[in-house]
Amino acid sequence: MNATVAEAGGSRPQAPRNTAERVAFALAVAAVFAFLTWADATGVGGATAAMWLLPVAIGVAAGGADEMRRLAAHGSAEVPRWLAVGGCVAVVVAAAWGAGVLGDGLPGNGVPALAAIGWAGGAALGGFVAVVVREVMLFRTPGQGAAERLATMALILVWVGLPVACLVALRVVDVPMLDEGSGADRSPILALASLVAVVKVGDAAAYCVGSALGRWRMAPALSPGKTWEGAAASLGGSLAVAWALLGTAPSLRGGPWGGWLVYGAAVGSAGMLGDLVESLLKREAGCKDSGRSLGPLGGVLDLVDSLLVAAPVAWLLWVAGRAWS
Repeated sequence: MNATVAEAGGSRPQAPRNTAERVAFALAVAAVFAFLTWADATGVGGATAAMWLLPVAIGVAAGGADEMRRLAAHGSAEVPRWLAVGGCVAVVVAAAWGAGVLGDGLPGNGVPALAAIGWAGGAALGGFVAVVVREVMLFRTPGQGAAERLATMALILVWVGLPVACLVALRVVDVPMLDEGSGADRSPILALASLVAVVKVGDAAAYCVGSALGRWRMAPALSPGKTWEGAAASLGGSLAVAWALLGTAPSLRGGPWGGWLVYGAAVGSAGMLGDLVESLLKREAGCKDSGRSLGPLGGVLDLVDSLLVAAPVAWLLWVAGRAWS
């Protein structure tokens, strides 16, 4: 979350005037996501794993790609929308195919979390090659922004497409648990749910504590509203959620590598880094928000910025944990 800063009583950042509106909108978004997660986990309507959440992932990829191409645009170097959005959507769909969500196979056969990223990586490479071919065919004179468009497309695919593909892959990480009453059982939504909970609780803790108590700014030129007090609260919130979800489940088998402590610290820190990186891109572009598609929350990237860095970290820890279990 991003907060504006008003100078009052020293250098303490103050909450923005539209806090109530933002909180209400954020709670509405959280409620919708919670319903979709429940529907996906329980297979409402006979849907297979990830089918309820896949449209959300595709929407995030499309919206994030469009916002990223505009943030990174410089003069005539704007990547065409159809290429940016189409490339990112293709990466997410490829991840779903590799995980068995869209094919004949079902998630859980083989190693779907690895297959998902393999297919996604191939799609990302294909999207970049498509931009290269376009620039080669359309090149006429130097100085028309070809290099900038290539770099922007690479940024879009790596920063938006592949992290969202990691979210899809996390959905099909099959987490074995031991049910004392009926033997082996599984919790296929735990990996994805733990990522979102760890990151978003950290975001909320940073916002609340930073707005109320923050005095020492982390990066005043980049994001004046972020403070070290907020960062400490964010890390503490992330660790608390990781412990609640992973540390209190003695029946968990094949959890993330390093356990809840490493998971909470690594994923929580990655979430904070993602927030700072998006602030960097917005400041460079001279924008307060990445877009207006989510009303008071800003754009898609404003909502998922912390997840985009945390998702690959969480995916790596879960895959490593399953490999060593």
